[in-house]
Amino acid sequence: MEAEIPASYTCVGRTVSDLTVNDESSSAFSDCNSDQSGEFPSASTESRRLWLNCAVENSDDLIRQLVSDLESPSIDEQKRAAMEIRLLAKNKPENRLKIACAGAIKPLISLISSTDQQLQEYGVTAILNLSLCDENKELIATCGAIKPLTRALRTGNSTAKENAACALLRLSQLEENKIAIGRSGAIPLLVNLLERGGFRGQKDASTALYSLCSVKENKVRAVQAGVMKSLVEFMADFGSNMVDKSAYVLSLLVSVAEGRAALVEEGGIPVLVELVEVGSQRQKEIAASSLLQLCEDSTIYRALVAREGAIPPLVALSQSGTSRAKKKAETLIELLRRPRSGNTAATDI
Repeated sequence: MEAEIPASYTCVGRTVSDLTVNDESSSAFSDCNSDQSGEFPSASTESRRLWLNCAVENSDDLIRQLVSDLESPSIDEQKRAAMEIRLLAKNKPENRLKIACAGAIKPLISLISSTDQQLQEYGVTAILNLSLCDENKELIATCGAIKPLTRALRTGNSTAKENAACALLRLSQLEENKIAIGRSGAIPLLVNLLERGGFRGQKDASTALYSLCSVKENKVRAVQAGVMKSLVEFMADFGSNMVDKSAYVLSLLVSVAEGRAALVEEGGIPVLVELVEVGSQRQKEIAASSLLQLCEDSTIYRALVAREGAIPPLVALSQSGTSRAKKKAETLIELLRRPRSGNTAATDI
């Protein structure tokens, strides 16, 4: 299964510094793999020809011809052109800007709406690879890629869905695109990919959701789409390799009232308390942070957390965690030990 993105990139071609995440969470999302599109035909001569095309030093003429072929009346010609553009964008970063400047973005976006699933996949993946160039992100969005990429999340094959999630992640790194992506209907589809996709799809969906849910209205959309159930289930399954990613997405969602209510409803409190007790140092810290957000304005939630036995593991964390974890644990312990006042209605839930 051939990677679409050069080895120097991680997280679907994203370096950690590219991600819109903070220092404590970036490494949780840094192991997402690149796409697995199976891009090569079985014929070895065709494979060699494609690789030779990608290695051409003076590729400007080739790029212009391929862009022209994207609008051919022949679907086979369109597939060939889209495939070769994908490869050119994959292997030579400098080609990404050249391909965009040659006018490839609009016809590639048109391919994303194709009823031919392979052609749709090639279009999605080409756009993903072009979006690895920061200078292309705004152009891709302004050319109207967000809605077709969202449709690909709904109608595409598994690879198209995964790569559409990655492309939307890239576009969401421009703050002004986050609301547009949320309003396009992408978030419920990303939640569906998180719930039902393969391991790579789950990782890509969680990373895209983490980026998009820095915006409040997208947090509410994710909660309304039922994401909390999956996040809690992943966090409870230490063998899922999704504990960290799910914990960080959840930490964003509990900053809104809808997220806190959903967390409690889905049985998330005992899972977070268990993470504080037996998780890794990173997991303990992020779980303590989420519990702190849950408890800050609700004595009812404080009582539920205390009832789950949170204080002993929090005391242990306050003594052995990182300086940041110790501070969060100490603050939360103080809240949990604070007596309930007689009139708490204004601050409860």
